[in-house]
Amino acid sequence: MSDTRFFAVPTPISLKEIAALLGDALPEGVDESVLIGDTKALADAGQGDATFLDNPKYVDMLQTCQATVIFCKQRYADKVPAGAVAWVTPAPYHAYARLAAALYPQAVGAAPMVATGPNDTKIIRGRVHQTAKLEKDVVIEPNATVGEEAEIGSGTVVAAGAVIGRRVKIGRNCFIGANAVVQHALVGNRVAVHSGTCIGQDGFGYAMGASGHLKVPQIGRVIIQDDVEIGANTCIDRGTNRDTTVGEGTKIDNQVQIGHNVSIGRHCVLVGQVAIAGSATLGNFVVIGGQTGVIGHVTIGDGAQIAGVSAVHGDVPAGARWGGVPAKPVREWFKEVTVLGQLARKEIVIVEKTDSESDKL
Repeated sequence: MSDTRFFAVPTPISLKEIAALLGDALPEGVDESVLIGDTKALADAGQGDATFLDNPKYVDMLQTCQATVIFCKQRYADKVPAGAVAWVTPAPYHAYARLAAALYPQAVGAAPMVATGPNDTKIIRGRVHQTAKLEKDVVIEPNATVGEEAEIGSGTVVAAGAVIGRRVKIGRNCFIGANAVVQHALVGNRVAVHSGTCIGQDGFGYAMGASGHLKVPQIGRVIIQDDVEIGANTCIDRGTNRDTTVGEGTKIDNQVQIGHNVSIGRHCVLVGQVAIAGSATLGNFVVIGGQTGVIGHVTIGDGAQIAGVSAVHGDVPAGARWGGVPAKPVREWFKEVTVLGQLARKEIVIVEKTDSESDKL
């Protein structure tokens, strides 16, 4: 639930305004002037709140839900309690998210940790090199550092303790979280980099030999396109001899490792503790589940999905669904798991029979 210490109390909006926001028609017979003042979970929503049902696991909660509006798919509409608006949509969670963003706009990006007052460039005990270029409405919080000839666009917040390296360029309306480090990088607009993340450090590159390991200079950059979000304590290495790139709209969770020369397409999703080794290529709309490893120099095609706790050892075709160690098509993986389970149970039966027969001797 929201806490007014951190997020302002929302200004209620009418069902008519919500319909316009979603580009959707109101359900028949609904009073368009009814106000919605908050978004809450299915179990917590009450009068004046909107919620959603997207997972059939929670369908029984509809019986006791007190929300004014429930976003749901058509097959659940008749289960919505009388008095609540069953707002039928093919994507209930998307509808909920867009409404929540309208009610809590300050939670969509990342608000400054320090109150800044009227809009203007604010350097609050931060350290900005005299050659750096800051547009208006930039906020530099305490102990943040902006290096030589760096450029930062309007509306961007650099939070406490963050470091923006020499000649780094950061676009407009970005957020660089507390103690994050950005170097050797070009960052687009509306990018969020959360606390503790490191971008643009050396890639892990060595020419190995019998007498030792010779470090290979890492002379590439990191290119991050618009509308990317990068979770806390993630690391993105700069390229060795070409750029490491993260495509528009991609969302990266906490504690993800992206190696040098990796190319990530548009609108990908990388869940926590994913590790992608150097020179791997991900197409657009790729989804990789948590704790999955991807070896270097492989290609994962557009729209492919990799299950959590997998190990990708080879190229994955576009649109494929793979999982396992090593990763393979999901159906093949499930068959192998089923057969192994059957073999294990047979082995147990054989051992039990052998033990009982020996007891008789």
